[in-house]
Amino acid sequence: MHQPPQPFPGDGRPSPGRPVPSPQGAGPGHASPRRNATARGQLPAARRPADLPPTHNALVCVALPGLAISTEQGQLTGRGLEGFYRAGRRLLSRCQVRVAGREPLPVQARMTEAGRARFVGTVRSSPAAGPDPDVVVERLRDADGTERIIVHSSAPRPLRLPVEVALATDLADLRAIASGNTGGELPADVHDSGLRWTCPTGGSSVTAHPPPADALASAGLLRWELELPPGGTATVQLRVRADRAGPVRAVGRAATSPLAPARATGDDRRVPALLRTSIEDLKALLLRDPAHPSDTCLAAGVPWRCGPAPAEALAAARMTLPLGTRLAAGTLRILARTQLTGPGPRAGLVPGPRRDAGAHLPPGCTATEATLLFPVLLAEARRWGLPERETEELLPAAERCLTWLRSTAGEGAYLCDPQPGGPIRCETQAHAHRAALLGADLLDDCGRPGGEGLRQWAQELRTAFRRDFWTEDRGGGRPVAARGPDGRPLPHLGAATVHLLDTGLLGAGELAPGLLDKAQTEQLARLLGGPAMDSGWGLRGLSAKEAGHNPFGHRTGAVRVHETALAVAGLTAAGHEKEAGGLLRGLLAAAEHFGHRLPEMYAGEQRAEGSAPLPHPAACRPAATAAASTVLILVALTGIRPDAPARTVTLRPARSTPLGEIGLTGLRVAGAPFSTRVSRLGLAMVEEAADGLQLGS
Repeated sequence: MHQPPQPFPGDGRPSPGRPVPSPQGAGPGHASPRRNATARGQLPAARRPADLPPTHNALVCVALPGLAISTEQGQLTGRGLEGFYRAGRRLLSRCQVRVAGREPLPVQARMTEAGRARFVGTVRSSPAAGPDPDVVVERLRDADGTERIIVHSSAPRPLRLPVEVALATDLADLRAIASGNTGGELPADVHDSGLRWTCPTGGSSVTAHPPPADALASAGLLRWELELPPGGTATVQLRVRADRAGPVRAVGRAATSPLAPARATGDDRRVPALLRTSIEDLKALLLRDPAHPSDTCLAAGVPWRCGPAPAEALAAARMTLPLGTRLAAGTLRILARTQLTGPGPRAGLVPGPRRDAGAHLPPGCTATEATLLFPVLLAEARRWGLPERETEELLPAAERCLTWLRSTAGEGAYLCDPQPGGPIRCETQAHAHRAALLGADLLDDCGRPGGEGLRQWAQELRTAFRRDFWTEDRGGGRPVAARGPDGRPLPHLGAATVHLLDTGLLGAGELAPGLLDKAQTEQLARLLGGPAMDSGWGLRGLSAKEAGHNPFGHRTGAVRVHETALAVAGLTAAGHEKEAGGLLRGLLAAAEHFGHRLPEMYAGEQRAEGSAPLPHPAACRPAATAAASTVLILVALTGIRPDAPARTVTLRPARSTPLGEIGLTGLRVAGAPFSTRVSRLGLAMVEEAADGLQLGS
């Protein structure tokens, strides 16, 4: 499997002047070019790298390893990110259609599903005939590298329409495109029934059906003369292919997709559309391990992070456990093959890149997060129905993760940052505490030693944390974000505190205890539900009252969908449904504005009457954790807590029923379909379940 890309601050998103990761995880790319000195003999101004191409206004068709990125105009002009891609390389950057010598007037552009977009334009075949268009040009663009151009005539007479398609490409990869260093368009050759381009690193071609009447390589032009009777239709289909590569075979479109096709019903009309779109996006982001084709995991997000990022792949697989355990098993197997072994302090670590932590903390280590998530995902996948044979197969890797945790923490109560002199982070302790408790549960259930030692360490961590990671103030106190190497607390309030609410699933439908006591949890709920953290569209990454707050800062004020979903689920489980409901309503409102395809983040500006959430121009959309968050929220609201080894499932829905009646069908528990419904009164019932599965108390 491709190794995860080396990120820059922002979880791997390219930013001006920093290395840009290969979309298939091949490592850092070229640095952005710098501007030339100013003219007239002046000293050069401060050099600024090229701006990152924006993504917020793009229509992105995804069926990895294929992408098609367009603007609402429909024409591919070669500017910015526009084009057809395969495995991170742009195979076609320009595809401009002219009918009767004119470009169609764009009238509509929309996504029809995760991997397809539809563009409609109009043409007046005879300008003297009046203002009404009589020709409609429909373009159906697919991430697999095909485009159908359908010309409909409404003219009362036969039409002979010349159709021209101008094609070009630079064969650039996303690293070069992001840094503004694409090298320009390449010369074309006539090839078969289309055109072909080559460069030292590969080539691509476009073939057309029916074959064009003319193909002009020097102009990159294909021409047809279409004969349309009154009311007639003609179609031209283009196929974009990489040299020595067949059609794109997207994992998510296979009949063997690891994600169940769950559906939602109920009073809130936004919920069914959001779940449907989220599952489509998750399927579109699936990647297959080339060396082990039966194993799949999720890419982090499009367009910047089309390779797997270990911590996010594990987090997304965990949130999608209600859709089946196959994705979790594949993700765990893929990452187990990357786990460090042998002697040394890093043995057991699941490698991962560094991640920016905002203005108040140095970048964090996602390897630590991934290593702690590994046993958690395995333990919870077993509760959802992962077969014992697969659990046993993955257990040694989970044991190595837990051994790394205990040996790294040593005799201390805390798990410190791996870099010397690094801070002791609040969220790292939350990950470690959950891993210790769920890992101990897993070891005990599988008859392996070590569970008692993990529980004892978790108890020591809990005692120390409640003393050292809480600071009192006039507002009632707050968790400490981190403690410096000198023990000094860093008390800024940010969304990382939501990890304190995410304790994890044990047996019999019980959740593991948290690091905060009841009073501290109540205070954290008030803080997360207050106006400084709740923007009205979701949870800000950093409180609006903190120094360095920036509503567009990916760790300093933007709303990150994954963190908001964790807050909703954690607050609901802890009984703080008022605060959870406020965040939930904001997230659903934002999802509606984004066409139910949530980006990984958007600006944390305060919601006002008649306003809309502001997109972040560099956000991935779709993104694995954002799409998976829908599943997490809906399952948390319906309160599904399975224990497949014990053949029980417990339902503890939100008493306040913030979405009214809600039903979920097509989930998977204990390897079989599972459906449940929660009434407006908060009463839950099972409508479909595996044979022998009992309802727990």
